[in-house]
Amino acid sequence: MSTDSMFVHKMWVDDELSKMITAKKVPFPMLSDGGGNVGKMYGIYDEASGVDVRGRFLIDPDGNVQAYEVLTPPVGRNVNETLRQIQAFQLVRESKGTKATPSGWRPGKPVLSPGPGLVGKVWEVWTVDKAFD
Repeated sequence: MSTDSMFVHKMWVDDELSKMITAKKVPFPMLSDGGGNVGKMYGIYDEASGVDVRGRFLIDPDGNVQAYEVLTPPVGRNVNETLRQIQAFQLVRESKGTKATPSGWRPGKPVLSPGPGLVGKVWEVWTVDKAFD
């Protein structure tokens, strides 16, 4: 979603995105927030320039913001990190909070079982090197 109009979005798809992907259809929804109303609700609308800064919000099915990231315009977002976080939040939600994901967790890696028994023992199930592979 951006403050750009649907016409600007179309131009971006035709002149930029179409050269980046082989798909005939845009692989994600493109929404226009022309008045910046949604950006204002989430605190990312810049009144001086009349645009939203780059923001990413992960909102659960109950409408609660679980994560957000706000970047200045010159810095792009990391789609793989967004997908990893969505998978982590889904795992935690499905476990009803009985599982937690450590730093750098990816699907298939060990998860943590939060509780008093884990205090001071995370190192036994999760080492720093697992966060970087």
